Amino acid sequence: MKLIASNTLLQNRYLIVHLIGNGGMGEVYLAVDQRLGSPVALKRTFFSDNEMLGNAFEREAKTLARLRHNVLPKVSDHFIEGDHQYLIMEHIAGEDLAKRLEALNKPFPLSWVMYWADQLLDALNYLHSNEPPIIHRDIKPQNLKLTNENSIVLLDFGLSKNSLDVSQIATTTGSIVGYTPHYAPMEQIRGTGTNARSSKRSTSRTSRWM
Repeated sequence: MKLIASNTLLQNRYLIVHLIGNGGMGEVYLAVDQRLGSPVALKRTFFSDNEMLGNAFEREAKTLARLRHNVLPKVSDHFIEGDHQYLIMEHIAGEDLAKRLEALNKPFPLSWVMYWADQLLDALNYLHSNEPPIIHRDIKPQNLKLTNENSIVLLDFGLSKNSLDVSQIATTTGSIVGYTPHYAPMEQIRGTGTNARSSKRSTSRTSRWM
């Protein structure tokens, strides 16, 4: 899929600056909201011609839009333009934990890891307390962004699901089959179903890699 060129204006409002990176479901760009004059993160789905994956992208937008937690990004808009879906969310400046760890070239101090783990577990408790509970299913250093205050933000809900019924298959739960090696729990890798405990296992595996 061709990248969106710099200075492209979408919805007569969002001016593209440059590509930030690729998420589990699409590309993420830095853009400027011309109406409010503020930077935003604009995500475009890779899967405009796949109904199930397109529905998952829309579900990601709706899921994030109703969540309010310091560790979760705030979503402000979702729209379709041409053949693609777009998601507008709060732009979090800085690096993710994977890039910070690579630059540091040694494990993080234990006090930092414990601080970030406490923040993440609090966010997971919040997600799991929703009705129905929300299971992220892709917790890893690449999806944990560091703010200027050295706090974390959990990104990329492209693989998330909002049902604990592990007897259902992907087309009925609305969740997407997939995982990241080294970080996914065994039940996700085997496809036997994920729940709130799966997110805690992913958090534990992520902490070991830091």
